Amino acid sequence: MAREKIYLEEVFPSPFMQLWGIFRKTPVAMVGFTSFIFLILLAIFAPLIAPYSPVDGNLDMILLPPAWHPDGDVSYLLGTDDLGRDMLSRLMYGTSLTFGLSFIVVIFSLVIGVIIGSLSALTKGVKSSFLNHFLDVILSIPSLLLAIIIVAILGPGISNTVWAIAIVFIPQFIHITRYAVKEEFRKDYVLASRLDGASNFRILYYSVFPNIVERLMSQATLAQSAAILDIATLGFLGLGAQIPLPEWGAILANGLERFYIAPWTVYLPGLAILFAVVATNLVGEGIRHALKLRKEN
Repeated sequence: MAREKIYLEEVFPSPFMQLWGIFRKTPVAMVGFTSFIFLILLAIFAPLIAPYSPVDGNLDMILLPPAWHPDGDVSYLLGTDDLGRDMLSRLMYGTSLTFGLSFIVVIFSLVIGVIIGSLSALTKGVKSSFLNHFLDVILSIPSLLLAIIIVAILGPGISNTVWAIAIVFIPQFIHITRYAVKEEFRKDYVLASRLDGASNFRILYYSVFPNIVERLMSQATLAQSAAILDIATLGFLGLGAQIPLPEWGAILANGLERFYIAPWTVYLPGLAILFAVVATNLVGEGIRHALKLRKEN
């Protein structure tokens, strides 16, 4: 009887799988990634799991301390605010407004920035020089200041805040995409594709984008942490989410006057903002660390 021969084919993981293999070996990065996924799920399912309405108050439970306080009530785990609204429910709903909207802002800015940055990388001469200098001027201005100026023109409100921050972050993605694409187009594999007759757009889609996606992801995490702070800051200043929306920055501003008698109305939204920013930054640092190790190997 003939003996079967089995040939083992060597499998080479894709660049993304190589990056994930290095990323998941970093415990701190995985903690940040787990926290990041938790925030995404909370932003999506907050209306289903929140115990109370974020805007309806209970006048019999005004400024109730958290449950671990001697005067607290386990029915209101994190206490209530000056109108008797449950702090836990408001913070859970606020995840959608602060963290969730920052995620949407970054995705929108990323898509627009990558498209414009890729097209600008293929241009030369006066157009390329003008865009380069224009981006340098825009990037020299702090993003929060630009967002405040745009919101002041458009008017306060959460929708105008989202548009303002999205517009502010687009130049960042144009800048990094433009230089990343130009760097890749100088490499030999792009020259080989050109010799095979591939067009610039085909090279972009099949060759360049897979090699710069990790850098774009790293920049996106930096932009999202900044977007979280910008949304919260505009809400704190009264230019973002308006009463009674439970945005973290607006909750923080609302409780500031009662800090000495009800400190939980201030430090709980502050801790929520800190947690979201730290989790996002840990994911970004993990990606950058994995990129560095993969390049060295």
